Amino acid sequence: MTVLFNNYGRRPVHLVKGQGTEVWDDTGKRYLDFTSGIAVLTLGHANPLLVKALQQQSEKLWHVSNLFASPEQEKLGASLVKDTHLAHALFCNSGAEANEAAIKLARKHSGKHHIITFEKSFHGRTYATMAATGQDKVKQGFGPLVDKFTTIPFNDVAALKQAADDTVGAIMLEVIQGEGGVNVATEEFIAAINEVSKEHGILVIVDEVQTGIARTGKRYAFEYTALKPDIVSLAKGLGGGFPIGAILAKAEMYDTLGPGSHGTTFGGNPLAVAVAQTVIDTVFTETFLQSVAELSAYAKQQITEKLSQFTVVGEGLLLGLVCPNGDAAAYVAKAEQQGLLVVQAGPGVIRLVPPLTVTKEEIDEAIAILQTL
Repeated sequence: MTVLFNNYGRRPVHLVKGQGTEVWDDTGKRYLDFTSGIAVLTLGHANPLLVKALQQQSEKLWHVSNLFASPEQEKLGASLVKDTHLAHALFCNSGAEANEAAIKLARKHSGKHHIITFEKSFHGRTYATMAATGQDKVKQGFGPLVDKFTTIPFNDVAALKQAADDTVGAIMLEVIQGEGGVNVATEEFIAAINEVSKEHGILVIVDEVQTGIARTGKRYAFEYTALKPDIVSLAKGLGGGFPIGAILAKAEMYDTLGPGSHGTTFGGNPLAVAVAQTVIDTVFTETFLQSVAELSAYAKQQITEKLSQFTVVGEGLLLGLVCPNGDAAAYVAKAEQQGLLVVQAGPGVIRLVPPLTVTKEEIDEAIAILQTL
């Protein structure tokens, strides 16, 4: 019996040390970590740059209320919106909080409460983000949810055009669905979103909690598309392992969230901001983004050549292996036994989300393990 709630399907592995892409358990066994804390460890375990940033900040200031000015938040926000169509940032602690803030901002700014979301999406486990999520398994047993969410099939242009009308305040989507199977939005679907949002005055929220911060080889996954979202949510990789979330929004939304309309005690705290700034300074460079793109191309090529039983999907280092028998769980368990940690994306897809600092040699090692399963 454990003192902890049973809400996680925990694996029987106690990890005690990590460095880069490698982790070790309490028996000394080494693993390759291709989970990255589920797309969180942007620069790997115990990255010296992040350790230094956290240590230096911890010796100066741990926490200060958002009642006070924060030049550090200003700098991080400016780094996140630089060279985009976005203008303002709000910091919080997690992806669910970021998506809650995005929903609140969209409803308040549009004056409309109806939001369209998509099947197989995942936006969080709070009441509003559960309602937004297009997976029934996260909603069961919790009673009435926040209303005015319409969930339709992903990449279904006809369903989108039928659902969109003047009552809709926002469309909320992941450009690449992570939890639901590594599903990539088609060009036709993106074009239809742009069309209906313009026709009906609908805001567009892009959930970049998993896809953002260079994970797909771009700063943000929406940069692969023709979308110019009104609101973008971030978390996971933003802190490289330290908890932080954010929303970014267009300039015209600045006055929508006035003093007292939204808040957080710990959001944008000095420790989180110091680490996140170091992450952004490292990954938002042409050299780093090109490296992610090259590693992705290499991984896709090797998977296609050596793991032909799988179909590879996704962008950057958010890749999915579609299982021939639809049973990803069995592969995940066998890979763990062989020293490779991976995670599912829905019942039939193995998700590969290594640190963005992974090497080609580590990719080769991971593929060699997968070949044995």
